[in-house]
Amino acid sequence: MQTILIVLGALLIGAVLFGVGAFNKLVTLRNRFKNAYAQIDVQLRRRYDLIPNLVETAKGYIKHERETLEAVIAARNAAASANTGAAANPGDPAAMQQLARAEGTLTGTLGRLFALSESYPDLKANTTMLTLMEELTSAENKVAFARQAYNDAVMAYNTQREVFPSSIIAAWFNFVVAELLAIEKPEQREAPKVSFD
Repeated sequence: MQTILIVLGALLIGAVLFGVGAFNKLVTLRNRFKNAYAQIDVQLRRRYDLIPNLVETAKGYIKHERETLEAVIAARNAAASANTGAAANPGDPAAMQQLARAEGTLTGTLGRLFALSESYPDLKANTTMLTLMEELTSAENKVAFARQAYNDAVMAYNTQREVFPSSIIAAWFNFVVAELLAIEKPEQREAPKVSFD
């Protein structure tokens, strides 16, 4: 009888230790993807800060294209707002989808602005505009890199929460599925092409 109690006690201790380990692993992975989103947030905010300067520089040269300039600012504001929502709860499916849509719209309107700027030789030659375009392209590349790191962290977390027996701990402690940050349209997967040749 005593041997049975010892074996049952050892099994119980083993189960508790396994549960604690699985819980801690899930917490670690959740914190890792939240940190990865924080890196996206930093780069997106940098990008959003560049856009008003870009529009102000372009405004002096393309006065007749007010609609395009307003569309860029509106898309920038919508994307910044969506980013704030996503930063509050990284991995939330609705917030990530809203951010992906807003970023797609912003990329499209920036593409129209860049195409329009090709028609204005003085704007193409403006050093401030060139510098801002380079910084924006750099920010786009950093966002893409940070997004990949975030998606990798989300995949590790989601995989851990779905495998047995960690899935039991995930269900008991409400570890919900995290959403990837995916670009919806293939043409949005690339940073806007900027050329002042």
